[in-house]
Amino acid sequence: MLNQYHINIVDDVNRALHEDLNDHMFAAPPNSNGAARSQAGDGQHDITALLIDAETKAKAHIITREDIILCGRDWAHQSFSILDPSLSMDWHFKDGDFIKANTSIVNIEGNARSILTAERTALNFMQMLSGTATTTAHYVKYLAGSGTQLLDTRKTIPGFRQAQKYAVACGGGKNHRMGLFDAFLIKENHIKACGSIKNAILQAKHLQTKKSVEIEVENLDELQQAIDAGADIIMLDNFSTEQIHQAVSINNQRCKLEVSGNITEQRLTELAKTGVDFVSSGAITKHVQAVDLSLLFL
Repeated sequence: MLNQYHINIVDDVNRALHEDLNDHMFAAPPNSNGAARSQAGDGQHDITALLIDAETKAKAHIITREDIILCGRDWAHQSFSILDPSLSMDWHFKDGDFIKANTSIVNIEGNARSILTAERTALNFMQMLSGTATTTAHYVKYLAGSGTQLLDTRKTIPGFRQAQKYAVACGGGKNHRMGLFDAFLIKENHIKACGSIKNAILQAKHLQTKKSVEIEVENLDELQQAIDAGADIIMLDNFSTEQIHQAVSINNQRCKLEVSGNITEQRLTELAKTGVDFVSSGAITKHVQAVDLSLLFL
């Protein structure tokens, strides 16, 4: 699944290692031979690691303190292997797996300094992405069996959209458009600038005949205009549950319907019974609650 996303994990990890080590060697791509570009074993850029003898070997593992959906394994793996390719890692789970609290996720063995230097970089990636996947899975369970799918949005951490959208997929959600290039999403200001809902939709279909055209509406009158103009997807923005039921009836399956705004657990339970196609939530990527992971020496 990761292959369908345009993610350069090595670049992500290099930037993070550069932040921790103030080493400009990590701001560029790795050497072609894959060798570590910093002398990880001597800990020259991690002054706390200098407390440990350079030859000390260690065994460690990463455990989760809470139930999670795992995501970010490749980022964590690269955090250790880019810093010190001699480290060995034995992963017990893959991205998308449910893991119960107090379970070991991976065992790591090798130079003690290297393990500790890479620790925070690895945990940061895995905690953030697992947090997104876990929150997504929590939301998805409220829609189970309804035929309504949970969508993400463009409300992502800058620079990590593809990674967070991958995490959403790991949690059982569905990706909305990746950016401004792959689908139309016509909102209030676009409509005002174009003159009307009809004008905006017709212009979009003229410009890009193969791109999906979605438009946001704020009431039932605008809904009817969007249906008549031939929208592919209509977003019902901040509609009450009663209005959504009316919208589903008026639409009569002519367009896909998406609900956004004020998406809570209670609301998801209600929306699952309305017959809409999608529920979109910016909270699953915008309000990231990192999961509780720890690296411990054995």
